[in-house]
Amino acid sequence: MDQTGVTTETRKSPWGSVAPAAPACSLADVMSEQLARQLDEENNAFPTLTESGADLLSDEAPDTTSDLMLAQMLQMQFDREFDNQLRREEKKFNGDSKVSISFENYRMVHPYEDSDSSEDEVDWQDTRHDPYRAEKPQTTPRKGFTGKGKNITTKHDEETCGRKNTARMDNFAPEVHVGDGLGMDLKLSNQVFNSLKQHCYSEQRRSAKLHEKKEHSTAEQAVDPRTRLLMYKMVNSGVLENINGCISTGKESVVFHADGGSMEEQPVPDEVVLKVFKTTLNEFKNRDRYIKDDYRFKDRFSKLNPRKIIRLWAEKEMHNLGRMKKAEIPCPEVVLLKKHILVMSFIGKDHVPAPKLKDAILGLEDLKTAYYQVLHMMQQLYQECNLVHADLSEYNMLWHEGKVWLIDVSQSIEPTHPHGLEFLFRDCRNVATFFQKRGVSEAMSVYELFNAVTGLNIPVGEEDEAEHMTFHCSRVQALHSLENLSLFSD
Repeated sequence: MDQTGVTTETRKSPWGSVAPAAPACSLADVMSEQLARQLDEENNAFPTLTESGADLLSDEAPDTTSDLMLAQMLQMQFDREFDNQLRREEKKFNGDSKVSISFENYRMVHPYEDSDSSEDEVDWQDTRHDPYRAEKPQTTPRKGFTGKGKNITTKHDEETCGRKNTARMDNFAPEVHVGDGLGMDLKLSNQVFNSLKQHCYSEQRRSAKLHEKKEHSTAEQAVDPRTRLLMYKMVNSGVLENINGCISTGKESVVFHADGGSMEEQPVPDEVVLKVFKTTLNEFKNRDRYIKDDYRFKDRFSKLNPRKIIRLWAEKEMHNLGRMKKAEIPCPEVVLLKKHILVMSFIGKDHVPAPKLKDAILGLEDLKTAYYQVLHMMQQLYQECNLVHADLSEYNMLWHEGKVWLIDVSQSIEPTHPHGLEFLFRDCRNVATFFQKRGVSEAMSVYELFNAVTGLNIPVGEEDEAEHMTFHCSRVQALHSLENLSLFSD
């Protein structure tokens, strides 16, 4: 407080420290020229904005109103496109069904839909010059044109047809992604639209065929759902610990490796294989002659449908392996048969299958040993097991623990089969050719091997070997057929 009793206040300024406020004075003093000069001098001496004041301005929050609005607009557009796509999928999913399913819960909630105030919202798409807003195609009346004179527009107008074709893309399947085409003013020509339509139709048919093939057949290194269910049941029941994967594929079956579990009836080996016969019929069209003339399955073969015949193949291999096991021929041991899945012991060690005789690296002595083993096994098959392998070659023989193992006997038949000796002669040719090419001098010729296996001792000349062998084989085959008929008649 000064001498006149007027309180002097020091006001704070955002621009920094300022001089104290001028004391109050009378009107006469204000009107004096001396006071005017004093105020003018004080105004010139007023401190300017310093760098510290500029720093205060920079510390204030920036104006982000435009960025926030831009983000909201982008989010609104994204939500709107998402809802439009969801509506198209819902329409395609329901189709003409009387009972429809709603996707309402999956739709996005737009800010402008929940707000009660419409003044604060800006519908940025509601503009006249929006390049991404598709105009609705003008519907032509039944007469086929609109307008008159120079302004006439027919249904063949290029622009109208283009917009109609773009709108028709909404009828494509949901899995066909058309991108942002429906949201733009595109004009598809008839040629482009027809190509897209034909492509979508072809893709739908192709996907339907693949789905049907996957559901009803067993492809290479894969199984159909029914077969997969059988395999899972084996694991759940404890017969198998786990299934490791595919180790071999063939024309008629797929072989999987698995770890054995336990069974009440018999012990299960530590390593087993699952031979899954393919349920596709294409592989068995030319193999009916191996089973339809076999008297063991002849009556059942005529009464079964084609898909159940495949189960008969698995049963046939199980019976053939049982005969071979009784004769102590090295072969897989049957563990379990479930429809078209045959579980057998694994020939190999530590998840590594034994090599085929074709791929095994053997010395000359091992080849000689393998040859005599194969000869002895063929004689045992024919004489003790009353079987003919019918597909014997270096591809169906494994080399394991210093000896030969026979596999794949699902097509094996008895010698009384109408083609039994024919198949046996083919086996002899395969065996003789393989060992002769490998340099085994002790390997017999095809005819000598055939006589050694059958014991028929059919005389064969040098000039007409094939004619004599065919004639005698047919005679022996006829005798076998008569004996077989006499057994049935008795």
